[in-house]
Amino acid sequence: MSKILEINNLSVEFISKRGATQALKGISLYVNQGETLGIVGESGSGKSVTALSVMRLLPMPPGRVTGGEIWYPPPPGPTPAGEGGSHSVYAATSRSFKGGFGGGGGGRVDLLTLPDAQLRQFRGSEIAMIFQEPMSSLNPVFRCGHQVTEAIQLHQKISFEAARMQALKLFKRVRLPDPVRIFEAYPHQISGGQKQRVMIAMAMSCQPSILIADEPTTALDVTVQKTILDLMRELRDEAGLSMMFISHDLGVISEICDRVVVMHQGEIVEQGPVAQILQAPRHPYTQGLVACRPSLKHKLHRLPTIADFFENNNFEARVITAQETTARRSVLYQQQPLLDVRHLQVRYPSKKNWLGQPVEWIIAVDDVSFQVFPGETFGLAGESGCGKTTLGRAIARLQPADAGEVIYTPPTTNNQQLRTNNQELNPNNLLALRDDEMRPLRREIQVIFQDPYGSLNPKITIGAAIMEPMAVHSLHDNARQRKEKAIELLETVGLEAAHFQRYRSEFSGGQRQRICIARALALEPKLLICDECVSALDVSVQATILNLLMDLQERFGLTYLFISHDLSVVKQMCDRLMIMNQGKIEVLGFPEEIYDNPQHEYVRKLIEAIPGQRK
Repeated sequence: MSKILEINNLSVEFISKRGATQALKGISLYVNQGETLGIVGESGSGKSVTALSVMRLLPMPPGRVTGGEIWYPPPPGPTPAGEGGSHSVYAATSRSFKGGFGGGGGGRVDLLTLPDAQLRQFRGSEIAMIFQEPMSSLNPVFRCGHQVTEAIQLHQKISFEAARMQALKLFKRVRLPDPVRIFEAYPHQISGGQKQRVMIAMAMSCQPSILIADEPTTALDVTVQKTILDLMRELRDEAGLSMMFISHDLGVISEICDRVVVMHQGEIVEQGPVAQILQAPRHPYTQGLVACRPSLKHKLHRLPTIADFFENNNFEARVITAQETTARRSVLYQQQPLLDVRHLQVRYPSKKNWLGQPVEWIIAVDDVSFQVFPGETFGLAGESGCGKTTLGRAIARLQPADAGEVIYTPPTTNNQQLRTNNQELNPNNLLALRDDEMRPLRREIQVIFQDPYGSLNPKITIGAAIMEPMAVHSLHDNARQRKEKAIELLETVGLEAAHFQRYRSEFSGGQRQRICIARALALEPKLLICDECVSALDVSVQATILNLLMDLQERFGLTYLFISHDLSVVKQMCDRLMIMNQGKIEVLGFPEEIYDNPQHEYVRKLIEAIPGQRK
């Protein structure tokens, strides 16, 4: 098997006020023709820097290549099909360099020394890239189809109408529903999975030899993720592509890759066939990556982390036994419910008349009822659009509800009632309270949002962000006491007192999520609504955050409404699980009963789509 891409001793560093930071430390790897090479590791391991170096897209400055070579030898490939031939729009073409560099197609070229004019011809037509976040990769002010036709016209020098027909064929081939509509749609008008398909269509538009996919399925629902992986596998086999697939999730890597390279702190620590790496990892870092992913087979007292394996190569996690589970349930479900949701309905207007009055509605939450008990972790799962986030927001009164009740009973004494205008008002029905009556209860119901970066104000320090809700609710006597409490909370979630004066941009994704947890704990809540709070994190960082949430629950007696599309995470965290589909409850029960013997086709589809479960 011949090599199509070879990286030799590549070193990259970034220059900042604090000095030079080595992002890559002399790494060497190769991609064979027709092969999918997986590159796996945590954030900061150098995965994306490697991909950007191949594409010559590193920002310079502050980035700088300090050594190494990246060789691209073009493969021979079959002769392209003529009009009416059997080859698809993705059929491999004869691989002579379109720009005429590198000896006319027969030689090798070092991409790092390629002149800029030839590099522009090279990108897209020889090596294409799918970026991690499609929303930021697509221009929000241009229609999706026009962005694809621009790429086609740039490389093929054809008319707009011809490029449009190619783009529509591409959209149909990547199984986008209603290609004509999506061609004219803006990025914000289509779903995350559809945006990713548009990015794949754009990457494939010029029939490249190599496709680099940088975290193309991160934060997608498992079913959408499965369709994207199936699509990429199909396109690879059909077009004879070579692929470099970057991910932090070894479960995803196992679905599509032939070989895998494991990176840690800018170095390659292990590489080999996927089966070998997954079944018998040798390096402690790889062992940690494999182990920290939650399992469907059992639930652990504490998820393994990479640090555990660096400290102890023989580390073994402790499984929660059936007797321990039974004992916990006997305590949980003898209590009065903390939260009792009754026939809740939330709808959005989908069409308005000329007076601006709604005439058609989309029902996001449709007659949903359930209970959550003090100290319980109640899981809420389903695909994007199923209504789970809307349900959580409605419970927290961040989204108005159209019908139903949300009865909140704090686990305290005497269940007191508020008096308004000499009349008794039941404070427990959150939906019946006025804003001023709801405000004291907001202390007890807090939300950890999916995006920690967007949840923190960039203009204030994280210490000020944690102190702010304490000041709003008049907690503690003065600013000095609030600062002491904020520092205590930072240390509680695994950060340091020195972090108090830093801004959100100075932290990693996992650290920002810890800050958001500290901010939520500042008001000493009883109920935490965790809305996809680990979905975009590396599996190793995810494990530490999940361990932290379990520790905090035991320490402070917290109750969690845990919203996630990742069923393996839900299985690890939750006492009970409710799966939603199109606004309705599909199934409600104990996780092991739902997973081991799924009674609904929709639930079976979700479980089968979990990465690493389909082998």
